[in-house]
Order: sequence, then structure tokens, then C-alpha cells
Amino acid sequence: MERKDIVLNNGTTMPPIGYGVFRMTNPEECENAVVQAVKKGYRLIDTAAAYENETAVGKAIKRVLTEGIVKREDLFVTTKLWITDTSYEKAKEGFKRSLERLGLDYVDLYLIHQPYNDYYGAWRALEELYENGKVKSIGVDNFTQDRMADFLFFNKIKPAVNMIECNVYFQREDECRYLKEQNILMQAWSPLAAGKEDLFNNEILCEMARKHHKSVAQIVLRWLVQRGIVPVVKSANPIRMRENLDIFDFVLSEEEMKQIVSLDTGHTYATARNTGKAVTEFLEKANQKPVNPHKSKEKHPVGELPGVSRGV
Repeated sequence: MERKDIVLNNGTTMPPIGYGVFRMTNPEECENAVVQAVKKGYRLIDTAAAYENETAVGKAIKRVLTEGIVKREDLFVTTKLWITDTSYEKAKEGFKRSLERLGLDYVDLYLIHQPYNDYYGAWRALEELYENGKVKSIGVDNFTQDRMADFLFFNKIKPAVNMIECNVYFQREDECRYLKEQNILMQAWSPLAAGKEDLFNNEILCEMARKHHKSVAQIVLRWLVQRGIVPVVKSANPIRMRENLDIFDFVLSEEEMKQIVSLDTGHTYATARNTGKAVTEFLEKANQKPVNPHKSKEKHPVGELPGVSRGV
């Protein structure tokens, strides 16, 4: 099967799989990993203000452009607005800082990272950035179906993307169906469930891997792609980088897709935020003062937060 870009609801296109840099806190390692990822064939690069590595990602992009590996229009760069900047005025300031750190004239996708604070005001700012050509597409991250329905009802421009946790153990079929009905692309963070529940030794997945001469990771990523979902993966290992891309030369059968459905547990592998206490604790941590991003050994408070979008 040919690797094809996906057309978003505003007519722009997105690669069918992305490379993420969540928790890559060492600037040099992050920069080199992104360069390697682009060399291996990734064209979608996913970062965020909260990851504190936009500068490293920007340096990597400059390197691959300078070396002639790709052109800017070949890349699809995503970054995200953090909770502390989620309001009308602060969103514009937050975007400006992200753009400066990335060293770019525009980003391809700008997401509201979490459904907290004044995300309605922030969306007005994102709409303006979109209309002014500073952002090619705008979207949201971690929005559940009920929040999305409310959000759609009261806004002018529909999000092009909603990025949520999705893997074989937390399949989000209701969310997927709703987003398709609304013509909003679903992206998946933690598509390999961080290897939890002994994912890579699951017998159902291992049997499929043997049949198709693929790895368990490739089976899972193929399953997501066949559902119309764009996974964001992370690995600093060049062999795994390439392996995670090699999912477009085989197809899972209808029966195999049904077998994978049986693995769904219906619950998150991050910490659930479905109580007032859990949300309050999350927001208190999210509003802590960021550490110096140049000190790679220090951890940003949000680096340990559950539910921050990630790729594995």
C-alpha cells in the first residue's frame, strides 16, 4: 500500500505518521534524533512549548534544510500551546515565542495542548494566526468528545486535528467515530502504550507479526493507520525509527482488525483526570514556574505530568 498524505478538513495535507520528541530534554540528543528521523524518512515532526525542546527541533530543521535533505515545504511541523498561555492575548505571545525558538516563518499545525484555562479565547487567537498565514492548520489536543461538541458549537473555524491517547489497550472507538463524523483528523499519542501490559509479547499481536514478517510495533501502527488515525512515535534508535515507518507494504485483514479489538481495556495508561481533585492537582503542577530550558539535566514540571501528549 502506497504511503499517502492525509487531506485535512481545510485542504492542507499531513503525513500519515509522525515523529515526536516528548521527554527529549537533552538539547543535543533531541537535535540529533530529529535529524536522524528526517533522514530516515519522517516528515511530520511533533513538539510542544511544554517539552522545552523547540529550540533543539528548530536547530535540527535548520540542519536538514541547509544540507539539502528536504525543503521546508516537505516538512510538517507541529507545536502546542501550553495551559499557562491558553488565553487570547497569551496565546499570541506563546506562539511568537514558539516560532522564534523553532526559527521558522510558520508552523504547519498549532494545537491547544490541554482543554483547560481560557481555550475559547486562545482559539480566537489561533483563528487569527491561521487567517494571517502564520499557521497552516489549527487544532486541539486531549479534548474528549463532550468538550469537542461544545467547542464546535461555539466556534467559527473547526479544528483540523484532535490528538488523543490511543493504542490497542485504549482504542477510543467512540471518539474516533465522532471525530470522523465531524471531519476532524484523529492523531494518536502513546500509540504503543509505552510498552505497558507486556505489549510486545502479546500473543495475538506476536502471531500477526510472525504472519506478516513484521514487528509487534509495526502491527500496532498499521492497525492505527488502517483506522484513519495518524500515530506519533518516538525512538532515538535509528533502526526502530526506520522500522516504525515500514508499515505501508502490508494490510491487516478484517479478521485481524477484529482480533485487535478484543484487546481493548477501555481505560487510559496515563493518570486519569476525571475528578475535581485530579484536575486541580494537574493544574497546580502545570502552573509551576518552568525551569531553565538550557539546563538539560533539570526537568520541567510538566515533563512528569500525566496526559501530556506523547509518542512512544
